[in-house]
Amino acid sequence: MSLTSDIKEFALDLGYSRVGITTADSFSEYAAIMQSRGAMYEFLVQDPAVWLEVSEPKKLMPSAKSIISLVWDYSQKAFPEGLLGKVGRLYLSRSYNAPPHRINGSRYQLMLDFVKKAGCQVGQGIFLPERWAAARAGVTTYGRNNFAYAAGIGSFIVLSSIVVDAELEYDTPTVEVGCPEGCTACIKACPTQAIYEPQKLNPRRCITLNTLFTQDGMPAGLSSHISPEIREKMGTWVHGCDVCQEVCPRNRERLQAKLPDDEFLVMASRDFSLTKMLNMTDEFYETRAQPLMYNYIKERKYFQRNAAIALGNLGDPAFIPDLEQAMNDPEKLVREYAAWALGRIGGKLAKQVLETKRNLETSENVQKEIEAALLAV
Repeated sequence: MSLTSDIKEFALDLGYSRVGITTADSFSEYAAIMQSRGAMYEFLVQDPAVWLEVSEPKKLMPSAKSIISLVWDYSQKAFPEGLLGKVGRLYLSRSYNAPPHRINGSRYQLMLDFVKKAGCQVGQGIFLPERWAAARAGVTTYGRNNFAYAAGIGSFIVLSSIVVDAELEYDTPTVEVGCPEGCTACIKACPTQAIYEPQKLNPRRCITLNTLFTQDGMPAGLSSHISPEIREKMGTWVHGCDVCQEVCPRNRERLQAKLPDDEFLVMASRDFSLTKMLNMTDEFYETRAQPLMYNYIKERKYFQRNAAIALGNLGDPAFIPDLEQAMNDPEKLVREYAAWALGRIGGKLAKQVLETKRNLETSENVQKEIEAALLAV
């Protein structure tokens, strides 16, 4: 067999659903599009030159000739109802940027080792526009919701790539939108109108971004603050969001399929609750939050903030005692959003809690949230 055939066969043996090969040529169109989006994407990178860098694999690796594009299907097992609508399927699958000591991280490492042993030099630390690479390698098409789709699977996939110095056999590109003609289901369903046109997303309005990237110390004006308008539309999502994928007709078959249980997730769902995330113990953080949601959030206060928003949006007075407990948290961020959630739930008991805490609170930001919440109850 040829080297290309060997690589593809090994990838499929590892469990990858699709593998394609494309050239290491420039992704200049990608760079131009990203630069044209302006301030919406500044949080990702402040230096516009970086878009040019990631779009030119050969500048990062002069010997680069080919890109191996790999597709992992993370929807092969069912996701428990108790976790859906709270944590995105991608994160529940533990397959996105998985560490090497976990099964999904070791799979990619095995692929790297195979390619190296086959005599290829492998590019190190090269960030690529994965959806563009996969479409050019003929393994995915685009969706109007900005996701990549693999035939027979849908958009519940993780893409990864390997840049090598070998000239391999290249696949026919599938750089096209595969959505049904005229379908705008994802645009209509997006709670925050983050998808403002087909294939165009304002990430600052995206629920996923607001659950993950709104942290202090981030670039381009991002902070831990989430605007009240966005909070009210976040529903119960605390890490990611699947809405635009759930309504997509291209995912219907997989979403309706009877799939085997993921026993780890079944076990995790028994212990998982928004109230436990709000008033998080060390054990919950180590055994439930981090194994499922290790990608972007390292400080527990952001998990707690997201849980407070979710509880507020549920509007159930039964959560008032949990939110009252959170009003004693040492992190002022947690107290701010617990106050907002109490105002969102409303009622006599919520008002009593807010009035009591107003007299004790020392943080100016928390006091402002309490005053705003009191106006809402």
